[in-house]
Amino acid sequence: MKQANKHKSGATSRFGTLGAGFRAWFLAACGLQLSVCAAAQGVLSLDSCRAMALRNNKQLSIAQLKQDIARDVRKAARTKYLPHIDVMGGYEFTSKEISILNDEQKGALGSLGTTAAGQFGTTVSSAISEMVGQGVITQQTAASLGKIAENIAPGLEKAGNSIGQAITDAFRTDTRNVFTASVMLTQPIYMGGSIVAANKIADISEQLAANSLAGSKQTIIYDVDNAYWTVVSLKHKQKLAESYLKLVKKLSSDVRKMIAEGVATRADGLRVDVRVNEAEMQLTQVDNGLSLARMLLCQLCGLQLDGDIVLEDEDKEDVSSSDVGLGDVDLEAAFDNRPELRVLQNTVDISRQATKLIRAAYLPQVALTGGYLVTNPSLYNGFEKKFSGIWNIGVIVRVPVWNWFESTYKIRASKTATSIAMLELDDAREKVELQVNQSSFKVSEANKKLSMAKKNTEQADENLRCANLGFKEGVMDVSDVMAAQTAWLQARSQKIDADIDVKLSQTNLKKALGEVIY
Repeated sequence: MKQANKHKSGATSRFGTLGAGFRAWFLAACGLQLSVCAAAQGVLSLDSCRAMALRNNKQLSIAQLKQDIARDVRKAARTKYLPHIDVMGGYEFTSKEISILNDEQKGALGSLGTTAAGQFGTTVSSAISEMVGQGVITQQTAASLGKIAENIAPGLEKAGNSIGQAITDAFRTDTRNVFTASVMLTQPIYMGGSIVAANKIADISEQLAANSLAGSKQTIIYDVDNAYWTVVSLKHKQKLAESYLKLVKKLSSDVRKMIAEGVATRADGLRVDVRVNEAEMQLTQVDNGLSLARMLLCQLCGLQLDGDIVLEDEDKEDVSSSDVGLGDVDLEAAFDNRPELRVLQNTVDISRQATKLIRAAYLPQVALTGGYLVTNPSLYNGFEKKFSGIWNIGVIVRVPVWNWFESTYKIRASKTATSIAMLELDDAREKVELQVNQSSFKVSEANKKLSMAKKNTEQADENLRCANLGFKEGVMDVSDVMAAQTAWLQARSQKIDADIDVKLSQTNLKKALGEVIY
């Protein structure tokens, strides 16, 4: 029973895990479907535009791939600390073999029997003649001994020549076909600091790629924000142009009625018609500008250029947020956040490490080597026709002695390049400081303009209301109404511009501070 309960609880646990996994998958699928539906409807917020732009931008993908390259280069640089093993093999055919004996020695050994037989015959003849002269042997005995010597000489000659030829053959190397194979291990011990410098350069290069990627993201987000608020501005101006067109058309209709009643002249009607034409032209221009601005935003977001999109802030009356003052500005944080400054700092650091790398090339270098060498013919027991090899271990030391001050010149040039990079960094910091201050002032100025524009809009609305009322009562003519309408249009347009300028100036300030991060 307990075992059954145990199986039951285990099954329940597994099904519970599967159920949780299914719920998570279901929720993710629902979220994906909702996002797809939102995209299909074309309602986009600023954050969604940023996300699509970051996801679809080709240059950003290139920057990410460059970051992957820098990461792999950094990993490759780490391997320089480790021992490297190389395997080599080869075959060589030569037209001549290595000969230990020269031709004279080979000839002497080949005629060893002939030389020995001749010396033997001469020695025997001299000995027989001496014994005959001393009366030790008779002439008959001497003749018999001579015949015996003559019979021995051919055999001695043949045997000696055979032995000499055998010795000559034994000294043959047969090295026309040579096979070699080796395994070599090299472990750097001291390379003058070049490996350490190369690894630091790889690390800094990876940071540089990351900073370049961050800079690309900030630039993309900045461009998207500008395009987004431009579309919002033009959409508001489109509504304003439509409202203005309705106003002048209403005025034109009223003037025609007054002309028919004889209380207005045709000149008044013509002036109003001109204003209607101008309003229609303004609306056309705004429509065209809005279409182009939408195309630009779609291109930045990776959408179809003719995509029917609606922005979340198009229908908001006041799109600006609270102003950003000088008290919120932190220059040191801006220096730390700006990817451009970090890239320049990476350039300075790389230049310093490059100087160390150049210096290391002219310092002593030590490496440990070891390996195994195999050859055929074998060289370690005569010239045997078989594979045989030896182990070896050693230390390689390289010490540069004299290079006509080449190292001094190269190191001096590298240090000068570092000084240039530092000057460029200092110059960029000064420009960033100026840019931050300018952007902060523009934010304050934009907020003041918006406040004034709101007041002007209220006054223009009241002025237009009074003009329309006076026109109806007959105390104002058409020119006064048109002037009030023009002032109303300018005030509304300036209010839209000021509203958008607040958002754009805040975006510029965030970019100057390096805070345009998604």
